[in-house]
Formats: sequence, structure tokens, C-alpha cells
Amino acid sequence: MTADAPFDIATGDWRPKRDRARLIQSIIRFICGAFAAVSVLTTLGIISTLVFQAFEFLQEVPLSQFLTDTQWTPLFASKQFGIFVLVSATVMITLISILVALPLGLLAAICLSEYASPNVRRILKPILEILAGVPTVVYGYFALLTVTPFLQTFVPGLQGFNALSAGLVLGVMITPFVASLSEDALYSVPRSLKDGAYALGATKRETVTSVILPAALSGIVASLILAVSRAVGETMIVTLAAGANPTLGFNPLVPVMTMTAYIVQVTSGDAPYGTIEYKTIFAVGMTLFVMTFALNTFSFWFVRRFRQKYD
Repeated sequence: MTADAPFDIATGDWRPKRDRARLIQSIIRFICGAFAAVSVLTTLGIISTLVFQAFEFLQEVPLSQFLTDTQWTPLFASKQFGIFVLVSATVMITLISILVALPLGLLAAICLSEYASPNVRRILKPILEILAGVPTVVYGYFALLTVTPFLQTFVPGLQGFNALSAGLVLGVMITPFVASLSEDALYSVPRSLKDGAYALGATKRETVTSVILPAALSGIVASLILAVSRAVGETMIVTLAAGANPTLGFNPLVPVMTMTAYIVQVTSGDAPYGTIEYKTIFAVGMTLFVMTFALNTFSFWFVRRFRQKYD
């Protein structure tokens, strides 16, 4: 008699109980597989919609023009479709946000993991993560009505809508992503590595910079790339604070238009369904999807390539 076929005392036979167990396992396996398939099918549906509509757009606009044109004016009488105008604004605001989130998030993670006591850590970490729960529209109005007027007092030439304030506030918004995930990566470094560094005479700072940070590098990079993906796809902050001026360049003091801000503008009713203007949102969305997919792919590769394994 095997372990997976217990003896049924009531009937004197082990087979009915074994069959019931197998039936229950099959039902559970089917339910779990169905729920897993929902996410896969949803992703495939989104991708197929983007690909189909973007292909229709590229039938009317050559790919070379889409990638090399220096202006983006699909809603004007003289239509031009240079996606790099929107990409440059998106990249500029994302870089500004990372310059804010990386030091703040990483230093907060080091403080929580290595310097704060357990009681302080239990208090500070939930407070830090509250920032991730603030609606992005609140961040957008905060950037427009508070940060921009404050920056205008000492930044000459800063306009009412600008990429600088949007990037700064976006960096504050994604700081919890960097801090929380980096803190988990730092906290998971084995205690034996820290004790070995202390036994060799290293100070707390030397242990953190020379032992703990390199050991947790893959987790820190993964958290950073996740934050970058979140920043690239942010909508409300850049729509409210950065403006709606599709300008090519990397001047953070003037209004710009990101890819998500353009999608919001078109979907608000400015373009009739089925027109070339309407199809541009799918071309922009496909470009945004490719960017985030590339970031996530790099994150997976980097984590697998540089992950530290400890026995």
C-alpha cells in the first residue's frame, strides 16, 4: 500500500478515498491554472490590440518618419509624427525622478536595515510606504501649485508648466519603491557576512559600503528598474505639471509633453475614432510598452546574472 492511497476503514478498500483525493487535486489544479491563464490572456489581449492598431498606423505613416522626424504635431493641420519628441520628454522627466529617488530611497533603505532599531523600523517603514498610496493626481497638483512656485523664486526662466517640478515630485512618488525593495534586499544579506566584516575590524560604514551593498546589488538594481518603469508610465503628474507642449530637447525649465500625457490628451475627445490622430495613441502606447518591456527584460537578466547565492 502506498502513501498516496490510504486504506478506507469504512469500506475496507483504499481506492475510493484515493480517487476522491485525485479528483480534488485535479479540481484545484484546474482552478489555479484558470486564474493564472486570465493574466496571461489579458496580457496577450493588450499586446494584440496595440500591435494591430499600431500596424494600421504604420500603414499610413512610414516607420522611418515615425522614428526620425523632429516634430510631433498629429493634431495640427501640418501633421508630423516624430515620436522621439515625446520620448525625449519622458526620458528627461524619468532621469530627474531617478536622481531624486535613488539617493533618497537607497539611504532610507540603509537606515532602516542597518541603523534603525526594530521598533523604529516598524514605525518608519509604514510611514515611508504611505507615499506610495497617495493618489498621483494629488502629486500632480502639488507639483503645479506648490513646487513650481517655490522653484520659480530661485530658478530663473522656470515656466509655469515644466519638466523640473514634475520630475522632482515624480521622484518623491517612486522613492518608496526604491526604499522598500532595497531595504528587503539589504535585510536579506546573511548575518555571517556582516559578522565576518566586523571580525576583520571593519566599521559600520565600511561594512555597509564594501560588504552589504555589493551583496544586495541585484535586488537594489531590480528595485531601481521597477521604479524607472513606474516613472515612465506615470500619467497624472506629468499631465498636470509638465504641460502639453511637444518640444524636442532636454530643457527641464520649459513645458514638455510625455507619451502618457499625449495619450490622455487624445483620449479626452480631441480626435475622432478611426482617424490617423486616434491611431497615434496606439503607436505611442506600443512605444511605451516596448520601453517598459526592455527595462523589465534587463532587470531579469541583471538579477539572474549578478544574484548572490549563499548556503
